[in-house]
Amino acid sequence: MVATPLGNLDDITIRAVETLRTVEAIACEDTRRASILLRHLGIAGKKLISYHSFNEEKAIERITGMLEEGIDLALITDAGTPAVSDPGYSILAALNNKGLRAVPIPGPSALSAAVSVCPLPTSSFYFAGFLPHKKGRKTRLEQLSAMQTLFVLYESPFRILKLLDELEALIPDCRIFIGREMTKMHEEYITGSIGEIRLHLSTGKTRGEFVVAVQPPEQKPAKRGKYDADRH
Repeated sequence: MVATPLGNLDDITIRAVETLRTVEAIACEDTRRASILLRHLGIAGKKLISYHSFNEEKAIERITGMLEEGIDLALITDAGTPAVSDPGYSILAALNNKGLRAVPIPGPSALSAAVSVCPLPTSSFYFAGFLPHKKGRKTRLEQLSAMQTLFVLYESPFRILKLLDELEALIPDCRIFIGREMTKMHEEYITGSIGEIRLHLSTGKTRGEFVVAVQPPEQKPAKRGKYDADRH
């Protein structure tokens, strides 16, 4: 399971490069994007296997079959660490069921990259990945908002403004951090209120994938009534 760069291709680790050079085949989310990375690394002639959400069953059967024959493979996604809100879970479950071994080659992750520069309290947080696009979205946000702890989401440029509206309806006083276009030419990191973030994004800066950290306001303890003293 090889982590690959989020944007800047120089962010790949030495171990990841060596792994991609030595394996016999590479399973990848998009063969075209994988080819761009491999050309940058000077790796040619590598067998690429398409593996994504639309061909999982067939691809897993092929990949596990190759592994059972003793062939070493690497799995990469379009960017970041496989199985972290990216394809990978299903194949890991299949490998575990067959007694096959998966080894992590750690490296870039949008989650850890964003948290490392987030000025909100991140000593403890909940990672929620992508929200449902339609059905269940409101319910999921209500659950997250009720947790009273920092939570982190991935969001697309097409739904980021909608997310701000949804958060304003649920927790209007929350603080938000966003990371956009991380490690790329136009990367930026913004922290503020919902209104401040919306104003910034209204200038047309909604391109690229977003990592969003949300800090709900601290819940104030209820006042104790006359008969609310602790009982022993």
